[in-house]
Amino acid sequence: MEKIFNRLQRAIWKKFTETLFEGTEMVISADQVVDNLELMFSEMHGGKAGETGLSLYVIWLALGGPAFHYATAVQRRRAFEKKLQNRRIDLFQDFARIRGIIYAGYYGHWLGGVEGSEADNASNPVLNSIGYTLPTLRGNRAGAPEDPEVGEQVKADLPDSAFVDRNIIADDVEVIIIGSGAGGGVAAANLAASGYKCLIVEAGAHFPCSKITTHEKIMSSNLYRDGAIQTTRNRDIIVFQGQVVGGSPVINNGIALRVKQDGLIHEKAEDVLAAWSRLGAPVSPAALTKSYEYIEKRLGIAPIAPRLGVRNGNHLIRGWNAYKQESDNPLDHEAPLRWFSKNWGEYGSDRACVSAGYCNTGCPYGRKNAPPETWLADAVAGDNEQPARILPEAQVEQILWGERNITGERIARGVEILFRDGTKKTISASKGIVVAAGTIASSNILDASGIEGTGKGISLNIACPVPALMGSEQRAWDEDQMATYVDRADFLIESHFQPPMSMSTLVPGWFDEHFQRMRNYNRLASAGVLFPADRLGRLKKGKLDLSLDDEALWTLRRALGTLSKVHFAAGAEEVYPALLCGQTLWKGMDWEKIDTFFADAITEADDVVISSSHPHGGNAINQNPVKGVVDLDQKVYGTTNVFVTDASVMPSSIRVNAQLTTMAMADRVTNGVRIFDK
Repeated sequence: MEKIFNRLQRAIWKKFTETLFEGTEMVISADQVVDNLELMFSEMHGGKAGETGLSLYVIWLALGGPAFHYATAVQRRRAFEKKLQNRRIDLFQDFARIRGIIYAGYYGHWLGGVEGSEADNASNPVLNSIGYTLPTLRGNRAGAPEDPEVGEQVKADLPDSAFVDRNIIADDVEVIIIGSGAGGGVAAANLAASGYKCLIVEAGAHFPCSKITTHEKIMSSNLYRDGAIQTTRNRDIIVFQGQVVGGSPVINNGIALRVKQDGLIHEKAEDVLAAWSRLGAPVSPAALTKSYEYIEKRLGIAPIAPRLGVRNGNHLIRGWNAYKQESDNPLDHEAPLRWFSKNWGEYGSDRACVSAGYCNTGCPYGRKNAPPETWLADAVAGDNEQPARILPEAQVEQILWGERNITGERIARGVEILFRDGTKKTISASKGIVVAAGTIASSNILDASGIEGTGKGISLNIACPVPALMGSEQRAWDEDQMATYVDRADFLIESHFQPPMSMSTLVPGWFDEHFQRMRNYNRLASAGVLFPADRLGRLKKGKLDLSLDDEALWTLRRALGTLSKVHFAAGAEEVYPALLCGQTLWKGMDWEKIDTFFADAITEADDVVISSSHPHGGNAINQNPVKGVVDLDQKVYGTTNVFVTDASVMPSSIRVNAQLTTMAMADRVTNGVRIFDK
């Protein structure tokens, strides 16, 4: 293992760990927690380890530096309480988020090192202390004995022939596709089918099913950009983005919702396509529907079986139905309550979902129809003399231009690539470039390439978790991570649950209180809210700059209040909203007091732990080149042969999970069209 921390940093991490766990019965030592953190950061790529190390020094000095280090346990805890837990000053609230990293170091404990198996961890002291059982050790689930046997399915993994060595790239590449996720994967499959010789360039590494495990901290470090701790510039919002061959669909929950669909989307919700049209970005509903249908068929998208949500999924159903009976709000009574539709293997097939609960760190059992199993497989298996090939671990720095045409438009001739070892390479493309690296990366690439107006009007779907303590054992982890949802028009409520490491970062609370909440892991139920932050963000020096406005904060407070009431309606004894201070709501609180509680507790985004997995916008489509970066066919204005096919082309918030619409938007402009020969 690479040494990431120096002696002082290790000493600081250890003191912070001892302080957070003071008074608890830790089952591993503080030194083991530090070892776990060092392994976690050693697996990350980029500069996040160094950035976190600098933040560690600043936090330590703010707490007193050497004085904190040699203080008594009681004094250290008081310093944490005063300056981190209860200080409502932005800088100190940012510092307080270090707790989540330390909890990840404890609850992400794994035996056997990087290569440790689930069998090796049958005696894992941390997992055993909270009553958690790893998937292959569970046997048949109570309530769903018909579940398929948990086992690895590798037959859908991409073959070695799908990849090229960086030193042996063909000279006759016609199209370079930057990014291999939802938008890049669809574009690659369609363009390869149209006869183009494509090279798919991906910044992340290739992790087939055979390399994905249930070792959370290793998977998080390797499959996510910045090891799943990327944030906005102001550190208010965690932004989850995949950085792996296949992109974010490899580490998402496979949720597939259209922006508008009878019975699945609230009738009073904003009409997204109508809003786009008003902004000058009309997209044909018929064309988008055609692409939706094609995507859904190729991925096998269908409502999940209720067996996948027997506990936590049904908890939301019970709670919402009980809550609705007491509500006089018409939006509540008109809200669809549904099982999610997803791109899992068909029930009864050998790739049917085994409800392991590890979707967000990649499926270790090969059951997900993500881009590597579908679009990329189609692209590399095309009928061309040279089908598409994939170049992993290669980050595009900029697009390279040739001479302009007679009308002054730029003509892309290739890209400059930076490899992880620091070396660079130029690759030529005779036909053109497709940019599909995700909202942030695509905007940065276009900006570095001299395209003006990029990185503006970025939207997020903001998520915020709310766990609840139930009166009896739930074992909510023993099913699909996200099973059911309610569309409330202005926000969604989604059932969700996470494996121990990830869940520990979502469960609020400090010191022994957090420790006891995790000891009650088997009694927890959990759901989260999802609401739009529409066009509030922009890129500034390469990072996302976004602050929630008053309207978004108002929606957040109402959504969290509603979800808390739903938990209590389902029988919760305590509710733990994701507030930085870790406050508790108690059974018996009337609704007015719950609303007042959130009005007082949340005055700014720093008061609550929020995240987003759905950044979109930044390179919006528009029929007016002054208002958009790409035209209605998603070609970059001022160029002849550069297209954008990821979520960055969306001109405003789509409000629901972005995977399906990203794929459909890419499909509508690339399916059956030789876009570079128009």
